[in-house]
Amino acid sequence: MCSRGDAAAVCPSGGSCRVIEVPQVADCLQPVINIIPLQLLAYHLTVLRGFDVDQPRNLAKSVTTQ
Repeated sequence: MCSRGDAAAVCPSGGSCRVIEVPQVADCLQPVINIIPLQLLAYHLTVLRGFDVDQPRNLAKSVTTQ
């Protein structure tokens, strides 16, 4: 993730680097803007690995509803 000219990249070994750019906003809103692409990244990586995002492992019964 990068904003304001800062650079941060995801570089797998032997692969090409990927950079996620986010717009610069007020400092109090920057965490909200940053979390959206990170949640999408986590979702797509989970699906790519073949896991069911709606049925996570080790989900405590206290958080499930019927």
